Amino acid sequence: MADYKEAPLASRPQTLDPKEYFNVSPEQRRAEADRAALRANLKLQYLTQLNNPLRKELIEDPALTRWVHARANPYLHFKPTFKTSLLGLLFGVVPLFSLYAIFKTNRDRKEEQIQNGTLTRKFSLSS
Repeated sequence: MADYKEAPLASRPQTLDPKEYFNVSPEQRRAEADRAALRANLKLQYLTQLNNPLRKELIEDPALTRWVHARANPYLHFKPTFKTSLLGLLFGVVPLFSLYAIFKTNRDRKEEQIQNGTLTRKFSLSS
């Protein structure tokens, strides 16, 4: 393992901790080896299907199918959090009330000018 100099304002990343590499129990090493063997087997099956010259059907990728389903049905997997509630409030409710306030104050100001007789209306066909 290469020597890693820690940054002055940051701690050592957990992935570069020597205890992660050297103090691993045999059960963990066996589990990692089993996962690597499973990944290699799945990759071999996929590449065999992909490179089959007599293939007529599409190759079914379960991960891609799950991703497409999640993209097509976003509300089944939506979890309301503080952040999403705040964003909904900022982009959904606040603009409506602010536009209402702007138009209402402008209309009230014009109405007051009309009642006082201080509004000068220009006759223009273009605007």
